[in-house]
Amino acid sequence: MNYESPRILLFGHNGQIAWELRRSLATLGSVVTAGLDGADHELDLGDGDALRRLVHELNPGLMVNAAAYTAVDQAESEPELARRLNADVVGEMGQLGAALNCPVLHYSTDYVFSGKGDRPWKENDEPDPKSVYGKTKLDGERALLASRADCLILRTAWVYGGRGRNFLLSMQRLFREKDSLGVVADQFGAPTWSRLIAEATAQLLAQCRTADGGFSFGEHREEIFHLSAEGQASWFDFARAILDAGNESCRLEPLTTGEYPTAAVRPAYSVLNNNRLWQVWGIRLPHWRESLALCLEEQDG
Repeated sequence: MNYESPRILLFGHNGQIAWELRRSLATLGSVVTAGLDGADHELDLGDGDALRRLVHELNPGLMVNAAAYTAVDQAESEPELARRLNADVVGEMGQLGAALNCPVLHYSTDYVFSGKGDRPWKENDEPDPKSVYGKTKLDGERALLASRADCLILRTAWVYGGRGRNFLLSMQRLFREKDSLGVVADQFGAPTWSRLIAEATAQLLAQCRTADGGFSFGEHREEIFHLSAEGQASWFDFARAILDAGNESCRLEPLTTGEYPTAAVRPAYSVLNNNRLWQVWGIRLPHWRESLALCLEEQDG
């Protein structure tokens, strides 16, 4: 059957996940980006009218939202902006998707959970965020689901990559600058490479093609799936793995959360259970150490 390649509207352009999605989604359709800093369509997501005009103009076959307010500590002093970008905009995307019969894929976070636990969090565990960032991301999930759009939400965690602002690049810089460094050792999660998030997303979407070449989440519409690396680590463990791989001479010291106060409360344990992603879609990311090795190998290349 001959059909026109569907237009995929990707919100975010230079973000860690969006940058990778620009390539991984290219085999599934014509990817156009919306955002700032060189996107195909310049868009301030704070402007709801501009968002509506753009979506109606492009009439995409799929919307993928990889844009978000991710400054976790700064969100505590900018709750209105965080809510606008993480919640209100997501609900508006859902409403537009429902009106135009356009599926919406959206990314959320492990920070929707309280962190008070000792087993990986499942999709149906009760959210209880402790930060403005986590609360606004949860509100975004709920707003999208309430829109009744054909939508799917992927929660991920501890995202890092070879570009942007993230823990990996920060540690590599600090190791070059400092003789010793303290890193929190009592918060646990799963460091997840942005490249693998994007590739897993493309694998999932490839299973959602319709007979006419479009997309639909079908029986899994309005559902949430966890998408993160396997295994678990503390920030100290993650830093140690980066340090060892780089053969740096910086001395690492473990810190407690109390010894490293931040404006926003971080979950003490936010490891995600990814079993449902495997059961439904046949997708599972590698262990975080394996993923990190692949990322660092690419840096060296």
